[in-house]
Amino acid sequence: MPNPAYEKQSTALLFVDPYNDFLSEGGRIWPRVKDIAEEIGLIDNLKSINYAVRQAGIKVFIVPHRRWEPGDYESWRHPNPTQISIMERHSFARGEWGGDWHPDFAPRQGDIVVKEHWAQSGFANTDLDQQLRQHGITHVIVVGLLANTCIESTARYAMELGFNVTLVRDATAAFTKEMMHAAHVLNGPTYAHAILNTRELIEALGGRRS
Repeated sequence: MPNPAYEKQSTALLFVDPYNDFLSEGGRIWPRVKDIAEEIGLIDNLKSINYAVRQAGIKVFIVPHRRWEPGDYESWRHPNPTQISIMERHSFARGEWGGDWHPDFAPRQGDIVVKEHWAQSGFANTDLDQQLRQHGITHVIVVGLLANTCIESTARYAMELGFNVTLVRDATAAFTKEMMHAAHVLNGPTYAHAILNTRELIEALGGRRS
């Protein structure tokens, strides 16, 4: 598939769930993604992409998961397995270090912080679609965690809404290599307009790594 043209006025980076619990040593979920994250150089790749898109004048949208609060999901009829796990381990707890932004990926002035999503899609029950359209966005580059859940759900939903979607295979991670394979080799090609690595994306943006 040919790489899209990333015009700064119409392209956005969707950075999904840049929380300490996912991306920092000591985070509640970091041990489950650490092996794959370190193998692919996830943190350095995310830093490079974050730098490159800002240098290119591309707008950054932070797409955060619901920060856990006491009582979340307890009275729900149909919490999904991930929500049950969040309820049990208090992932991304509001007001705690794990639910704070990784220091390298905290929102900056001019970034759009989208309303928190309760499940996996950054679009469902949030303002992401409206924010993108109000800013004239047609192309989205989706990075963050996890490859086979929130990244896939958000990116697939973006395609359904008519956006041009780019996945970056080494700017995300999952709990197993099989999950990564499913996200990028089996499922990604059915909806994404481009699947790149970090180097390819930065070259397409006309920039360089930080």
